[in-house]
Amino acid sequence: MPFCETCSLNGSPKPESRSPSPCYISLFMGSLLFFFASWWGFALQAVAIFHFIRRRPDTYWLFIILIGGWLGALVYILVEVIPDAGLLSTSFQAFPRRRRIHELERAILDNPSAGNYEELGLLYLDDGNFSRARACYDKAISSRTDHVDPFYRRGVAEIELGDFAAAVPDLERAVKDDPGYDFHRAKGLLAHAYAQTGQSEKADILFQQATKISTISETYYNYAVFLQSQGRTAEARQWAQNILNKKPTMPGYLRRRERTWFRKAQALLIRFRV
Repeated sequence: MPFCETCSLNGSPKPESRSPSPCYISLFMGSLLFFFASWWGFALQAVAIFHFIRRRPDTYWLFIILIGGWLGALVYILVEVIPDAGLLSTSFQAFPRRRRIHELERAILDNPSAGNYEELGLLYLDDGNFSRARACYDKAISSRTDHVDPFYRRGVAEIELGDFAAAVPDLERAVKDDPGYDFHRAKGLLAHAYAQTGQSEKADILFQQATKISTISETYYNYAVFLQSQGRTAEARQWAQNILNKKPTMPGYLRRRERTWFRKAQALLIRFRV
């Protein structure tokens, strides 16, 4: 009996094998692609919004992220997030810094020298532990200390702790020995300490001297706050605006570092309008 390829062995027709329809395959692949695209889109938007909240760049970026969807988020990541990667070096430095802190804490038990306390105080200062930094400089400074840095650093720690009265003599010592110390930041901080301790005349004179030769945003902002407290609103508004005026000509990496002062200056200007 002749064998037919379309028949089974008993001669009955062979059932046709049904292959998946190209339409179903396309629909399945499209659904899968949509799932992955939407998932990654939400992930990109989440990353972009998280970075926006942490770094606070220009407000229009938030609308680009929300309205532009995954494409807007991707543009934001390329323009803002990736360049910010350079600022992560400070975060990565925290690990070796803390390791060095532990080493010095052990070393001081055997060798409580002024040099060890100074180094440890500086590390605490960089780590944001201002109370311990101040305690270290208290032990590092003696009647024989003849260089500016420990007095200046202790003054910085005292200002961060809000103890402006204690900061005044330390910063006075630093400015007396070196008026331009730390790119004139010492003079600006001393003016700020004078302002916070009710010595308005000294603060005004020193702020004027500092702002003539320094472009530090911190000094500009503190001067603007001081002028506002003295009722000199127009001058205060101008110094706050001077901080924002630096923004267009700054390199990108500096703009990212100065964002905190840009936000503070903007908030101060809004307060003036209200």
